[in-house]
Amino acid sequence: MGKLQEFEITINNNKTVYSPGESLSGTLKISIAQPIQCKAIKVNCQGFCGVTSKSNDTDWTEEEQYFSSSVSIADKGTLKDGEHSFPFKFLLPAAAPTSFEGPYGQIIYRVRAFIDTPRFAKDYKIEKPFSMKNTVNLNEIPGIQEPSSSSVTKNFSYMLVKNGTVVLKAKSDMRGYIAGEIIKVFAEIENKSDKSTGHVVASLMQKVTYNTKKPTYDLRAVAEVEGPGVKGGQKTEWKEQIIVPSLHLSTLTDGNLIQICYYIQVYLKYPEVSLTLPIYIGNIAVDPTLPSPSRAVPPMPAPRNNPTPAPGLSPVVAPAESAPPSLPPRTTPKPAPKPRPRSSYTSPSAPPSDLYPELPGVANYNGEMPKSPLHESSSQAPVSPNAFSYAPGLSFRQRQSSLGPSAPPFSSSTSPEDTNQMSSSASLPPNYRSSAYPHGMA
Repeated sequence: MGKLQEFEITINNNKTVYSPGESLSGTLKISIAQPIQCKAIKVNCQGFCGVTSKSNDTDWTEEEQYFSSSVSIADKGTLKDGEHSFPFKFLLPAAAPTSFEGPYGQIIYRVRAFIDTPRFAKDYKIEKPFSMKNTVNLNEIPGIQEPSSSSVTKNFSYMLVKNGTVVLKAKSDMRGYIAGEIIKVFAEIENKSDKSTGHVVASLMQKVTYNTKKPTYDLRAVAEVEGPGVKGGQKTEWKEQIIVPSLHLSTLTDGNLIQICYYIQVYLKYPEVSLTLPIYIGNIAVDPTLPSPSRAVPPMPAPRNNPTPAPGLSPVVAPAESAPPSLPPRTTPKPAPKPRPRSSYTSPSAPPSDLYPELPGVANYNGEMPKSPLHESSSQAPVSPNAFSYAPGLSFRQRQSSLGPSAPPFSSSTSPEDTNQMSSSASLPPNYRSSAYPHGMA
């Protein structure tokens, strides 16, 4: 390795699987035989997805980045020979999909380290992958406790002559399962012909969609059970069970480059008739004691209640001649435009400065290399915004802004509702009953 004898990323406790929202910490170890001139030493934590239209090709056609956070642990200078240790820590975002690896795409999470050297010198980089495991709570899916059911009718022909029909009905006991649970499949086959059908098969299917300009689909059966056929003129009920193997979780959000869904396919080998029962695979099992969630319904506007008279008193009815003229009904104001939906992926903010303790190993530098802002004092100093970026090589300028003058006061204006009240009161006739002038009696 030349001057560089050791360049290694170590994650604390050798942890390899993380959940969204957790913190990832570790140490970058560097051992060199001769001093190295460097422009910076950085550690980056990244999560992204890449898809392609060619099998087992890493030249991605489409890419999607979930997060990318970087921290600079050393600035421009000379790295002294010997052993050096730099700790680091990252906060993983709360919204990040589960790791995945397929023939047409991958969801990858990794920690990378870089030693940027001056021009015409060799740069050094290393990476260490880790896995992300998200949570799919089946109890949050509407109608998850209800059975998934379907039916289909197929004409039964033999030698191009119509011989009758076959009716296939099937259902599952519910719509959500976790690994190790049993899917109960019920099927009803009515053969309204003179010929016997082929065997009935129930398969647990996994469908992975890779969303490129021309989407690619990867469909496979992960579990399967089979039963006998039905003789002509007979009706049979068929029950079977499928044990759910360890699978990737269902994708519940739209817009991802990689989407995973599951369904049970029940079909007859002859005649060719099939139906599908959509289901979900999660990692928090369905709790039958919990109420099934329903889709959000906008609240109904509260009705306008007329004042209720006091008990024991009858309401006073004004004579017809003294009743004021009725006002024209007000037009309902137009609702405000709905905000445009934003992306479901939120870029994480840079890790706070208190996540980074004082870094040891600085004494191994000679006087030619300045200290990083993280090493300058024993007190916890704020981290410079230049230490973080959301993509390798991207940095933010430090902005120094002072509180500007207060905003000018708002100009007074008459709201549309006040205008309607003014115009309505102006259109009413004068009340002659309270006037001091004489008036005619009705």
